[in-house]
Parts: sequence; structure tokens; C-alpha cells
Amino acid sequence: QVQLVESGGGLVQAGGSLRLSCAASGRISRVNTMGWYRQAPGKQRELVASITSSGSTNYADSVKGRFTISRDNAKNTMYLQMDSLKPEDTAVYYCNAAVTGWPASLSINAWGQGTQVTVSS
Repeated sequence: QVQLVESGGGLVQAGGSLRLSCAASGRISRVNTMGWYRQAPGKQRELVASITSSGSTNYADSVKGRFTISRDNAKNTMYLQMDSLKPEDTAVYYCNAAVTGWPASLSINAWGQGTQVTVSS
């Protein structure tokens, strides 16, 4: 099986910064595209940013210029640096990864348990 564990959420004032981490572990042959999603109360889950195994990135328009996604392939870990946070960034943030399992080379779409980010005004 594959597990994704997030950390780094919390409460911060508007204009502040937080850094989220997501570590993948388990029966992994390869971690492919990874991404951060978020879900605010009463809203649908939305993609915040994604990064391929080669480092190509994609951002939601609402976070461009403020958030930076990165990864360490040797550690199977992804990060999200969030700067200039706004109250509208408040949500539960979820880590997602497309994983090739081991030894059967199964394709697995894994999700973390979520971490709360709250931005006060």
C-alpha cells in the first residue's frame, strides 16, 4: 500500500507564510505527478498546484505568484510554500500523488488525510 502524510498546516495572519510537506511511503516503484488540492467549507475540492516527476509545475490562477510547489524525488516528498496568504486561502489542504506501485507496477491514485490551513484577517 501507499501512504501520504501531510504536515505544516496551522493558523496564520493574513500576509503571513506557511510551508506544507507531503511524504509518500510504502510499496512504491515511482512517484509520478504530485499535487496539492484544497477544500473550503461548502465548496468543491480544487487543484492548487501540481508538479511532475521532472519538475514541470502548474498553478491555479488564484495562487500564482504567491505559492511555490517543489519536490525532492530522492525523499518522495513534495512541498508547498505559501506566501502572502489571504483569508480566502483558508481550507483543508490535501496531498495527491500518482504512484506506480511495487512489485506489481499497479497505478495508484493516493490521497493524504488533509491538513487545515486557517488565515485570519
